[in-house]
Order: sequence, then structure tokens, then C-alpha cells
Amino acid sequence: MEINRGYIGLTDPDWYDYLRRQLHIDEVNFWQPHAHGFGALSPGETFLFKLRAPHKAIAGFGFFERYESMPAGYA
Repeated sequence: MEINRGYIGLTDPDWYDYLRRQLHIDEVNFWQPHAHGFGALSPGETFLFKLRAPHKAIAGFGFFERYESMPAGYA
């Protein structure tokens, strides 16, 4: 049995609801407010979206593709 690595990222419930309502979306941005890179996952590994309080539940998932550093205005 193969076990894949994954990462649980906390996300805002309103942001998640916005993304959920988009019909033709194939890419989402998980923004973090610090300058260091994201090395928790390799391409193809599972990224789980956990809603912040009061929900505190896994709401969805995706597959990590890449990390890009960019100014906050573009994120």
C-alpha cells in the first residue's frame, strides 16, 4: 500500500466559499504572508484545505503543482 505525503493548509471560510462557487477554475492560489519558500510538498502531492474556526474541518483538496514567490498585490 502506497502512502502519499500531504499538507494541511488553513484557509478562510469566505475564500473557500468564493472558490467553490467558481465554475471553471483549475488553479487556486494559497497565499502565505511570509517571504520564505514552501517546501512541504513536491509536485503531485495532496494539499488539503482546512477551514479556520468556527468550522475547523477539511473542506477540500487539490494537488500541489508549484511554488512561486510574488508580491502580495499579485497573490
